[in-house]
Amino acid sequence: MSFSDPLGDMLTRIRNGQKARKGSVKSPASKLRVNVLEALKREGFIRGYEVSEPEPGKAEVSIELKYYQGKAVIEHVSRISKPGRRVYTGVKDMPTVRNGLGISILSTPRGVLSDGEAREANVGGEVLCKVY
Repeated sequence: MSFSDPLGDMLTRIRNGQKARKGSVKSPASKLRVNVLEALKREGFIRGYEVSEPEPGKAEVSIELKYYQGKAVIEHVSRISKPGRRVYTGVKDMPTVRNGLGISILSTPRGVLSDGEAREANVGGEVLCKVY
């Protein structure tokens, strides 16, 4: 099965898993997905993730969702740059999400970074998604 938007599929699985109060969700693995999950883990939005290979050549990532006092930590997750419309931003034009309570995840020349990390590194890039 091929996806037109693999990252959007993973974000939807996370959103649906948290609405259903799941402890973890599974998604096919790729370098971009693992890098986005690493940024979410660094910022404290997920507990962690684990990459496994149940069948040869088909990697899978298990994402541990995070809850605080019975509520999901990720209140909202949305895809910004889509396959049909790419959205790029410079370091000076980078928007804040919920006055700094949320993050934007960017694909930059220095890798996949949160908006705060991109500001520190003084780089812009493609805005992949926003999370709060």
